[in-house]
Amino acid sequence: MARSQPPAEKPPRKGNTRKPGNPPEETGPVSWDERLADEILNRRREIGGVFFLLFAGVSLLALFDLSQASLLQWWTRLLRQIFGWGAIVICLAMAVLGLRLIAGTLWGRIQVEPTRVAGAGILVIIAMGLAHLVGGYSLVDAVAGRGGGLVGWALAEPLFDFFGPFLTILIYLALLGWAMMLLTGRTLADIQSGLMTASRRLSSWADQVDPDRVDVVGRSEYHPPPATVAPPSAPALQLPPDEADGFSDTRRRDPRLPSIDLLERGETLTQARDEIAWKSKRIEDTLFDFGLPAKVVEVRRGPTVTQFGVEPGYVERPGPDGEMKQQKVRVGQIAALQRDLTLALAVSRLRIEAPVPGRNVVGIEVPNGQASVVRLRGLIESPAFARLNSPLSVGLGRNVAGDPVVADLGKLPHLLIAGTTGSGKSVCINAFISCLVFNNTPEQLKLVMVDPKKVELVRFNGLPHLIGNVEVDADRAVGVLRWLTSEMDRRYELFESVSARNISIYNHKHSAAAKAHLRLPYIAVFIDELADLMHMYPGDVERNLCRLAQMARATGIHLIVATQRPSTDVITGLIKANFPARLSFAVASGTDSRVILDTVGAEHLLGKGDMLFQSPDAGAPDRVQGVYVTDTEIERVVAHWRAATPNHAPEPPPWEPLIARYALLDETDSLLESAVELAKKHDNLSVSFLQRRLRLGYPRAARLMEHLHEMGLVDDPQTGGKTRRSFVNEDDEDPIGDYLSDS
Repeated sequence: MARSQPPAEKPPRKGNTRKPGNPPEETGPVSWDERLADEILNRRREIGGVFFLLFAGVSLLALFDLSQASLLQWWTRLLRQIFGWGAIVICLAMAVLGLRLIAGTLWGRIQVEPTRVAGAGILVIIAMGLAHLVGGYSLVDAVAGRGGGLVGWALAEPLFDFFGPFLTILIYLALLGWAMMLLTGRTLADIQSGLMTASRRLSSWADQVDPDRVDVVGRSEYHPPPATVAPPSAPALQLPPDEADGFSDTRRRDPRLPSIDLLERGETLTQARDEIAWKSKRIEDTLFDFGLPAKVVEVRRGPTVTQFGVEPGYVERPGPDGEMKQQKVRVGQIAALQRDLTLALAVSRLRIEAPVPGRNVVGIEVPNGQASVVRLRGLIESPAFARLNSPLSVGLGRNVAGDPVVADLGKLPHLLIAGTTGSGKSVCINAFISCLVFNNTPEQLKLVMVDPKKVELVRFNGLPHLIGNVEVDADRAVGVLRWLTSEMDRRYELFESVSARNISIYNHKHSAAAKAHLRLPYIAVFIDELADLMHMYPGDVERNLCRLAQMARATGIHLIVATQRPSTDVITGLIKANFPARLSFAVASGTDSRVILDTVGAEHLLGKGDMLFQSPDAGAPDRVQGVYVTDTEIERVVAHWRAATPNHAPEPPPWEPLIARYALLDETDSLLESAVELAKKHDNLSVSFLQRRLRLGYPRAARLMEHLHEMGLVDDPQTGGKTRRSFVNEDDEDPIGDYLSDS
């Protein structure tokens, strides 16, 4: 910006009406108010500049909650609602305007090019739109002043809905380039010239460093490395890093929540171009040898496997009239060569997806020479996780393209997991639990855990989110399921009292501070081994699981059930029908794969977190490399919550009375509750009366009467008769519970 020289002569005041060359008119004495008006008129630029500076300063103080003035709060609330985080830029622009007015008076006017101002304005507009788009905010968030406010929502949401994420990003990049050209005064020709100059300098520098460099070796000269050895360091294609996707979850977090630094970053591995080229040519040559011409048209590199997209070619076959015609290679013919391709590529296992859903290719998934570890931190920082914007978001892993795969338990709403021993089930459950407690406070989420193996989930004991402790006894697990069913019924009664359809509406109606204690937390139930429970209590477990899976979604109760034996006696048809979301790790046979996924493919997985995820709204399962959470990360998260809640003491689990109640019924008689109800309604009881009303034989009715007497609910037989007086009435809600609490 160029600065002009101050004028040599001061221009005449606006209030002076004398023309040059004419003698001054005779005027009377000037009053003090006229002199004040002339002085304010002459110094209007300085006064305006000071006003803008002061107003910008107090507005910035109010934006950062450093001022409590009601008028300023109204002004800043309006700024935040309209511009979001851009309100700070608006205040800074007012301050710059004030400085320009003052500087123009002191040193002359500062010349500003209109194109540079336009470039700066476009940059601010792009920033507000990107803040809304990247942060995954909704209209409610925009009204609350998050992201780019209403302006950011209006700029980002229509583009995202109409063009989709890819074209929207391209539009913003184009606007960004245009704004930078306006701001810097550069043209496309200048940018092209600069890039060509930089390219020539890099080329000359490379020749000086390595004048004898050679090209990459041809496809046919490559030999696959052993599985334990990293591929050669030839020009490499970098896999997507696990810890960074260019976005981060910028939502406002509770200060008690753990820091992202507690989680470890992922490692970035490389995949050599010559290995990709050799495998591509090997696939094409093998298919051609069997008379199936095809071409590898795309390569998707994941953490564990690389998917080669094969486009079937054409073969000449005689038609009905004897003439040779071009016919497309059938997809089933390529899928039938799975074992031959496994032999040709010298790999342990190979999976063919014929065809890949949504694309006109056949996917041949080949294991990488060296697998990369998928970390939880990379998924939490991914834009896909931020876009879910749900308290029940969990990270599953990364697919064959390296993209993050996340899910919302509220939409699944339950998950069934199966896999052999050592395939990664327990690690997956640990990742789910870590993800949930990482993003939810104990008031927002409660956990219920059942671990018959007694070694996998006990490390979470002490979490304030946990109801009671991890249950390791299969006998008590049935009581846990019964309590969950009763808790579901209780919540439905609460919803009915306030006319709420689900837990979200119920909590919204109790969002005020006076009713905050009435809010209901979500409950996530983790069962690590279903087969053991189904073996001991098949009827009770199946009945309660199915009832929860059918009705518990609206009450905020979600089930994650795992088993290592996906057989029909464990995963029954009724259980399977109520768990639409399923996740399968490596299984022993195609039969097991059909039981859990209704299709084959899980028997070809590699293990160690390699899985197939069947979403309720997807037509085919998606291959995912699961998240790996170390014991150190789990200990850090648990230690954080223990330190954040020093006064937390585990309360007795609420299912203890139910367990004691059913234990009493098992020891005595299942009709004891019915006998107690009769005692509440009648003043006198007898054995013959129990026989008639409960349709029992004399011995069983006599034993029931003795149990009632031992519990103190009936008197001894009256003298000379068999009638007993009842000590309870209809006002007594739960005599059995009172008896258990007293004993």
